[in-house]
Amino acid sequence: MPNMKNAKKAVKTSAKRKVENNDFKASMKTAIKNVERAIASKDKEVAKENLAIAIKRIDKAASAGVITANYVARTKSRLTLKVNNME
Repeated sequence: MPNMKNAKKAVKTSAKRKVENNDFKASMKTAIKNVERAIASKDKEVAKENLAIAIKRIDKAASAGVITANYVARTKSRLTLKVNNME
């Protein structure tokens, strides 16, 4: 348990940041899973709609510093390829 005033404040801010980061990451992962489900069900229109949402959520998570730039590029590329290669 922190004794100093600044350490007590740091505990509060880190807890708040952790919650926000988890929200960004969870919404991003849900959006990615929605794209994967649409691809599995072979519904290209729904997959395209979900892809746009997923890309937006991935970019928001990246701008918040939750994920790295390489992860962003790799994930967006893979999802886009999967959607474009659908029949």
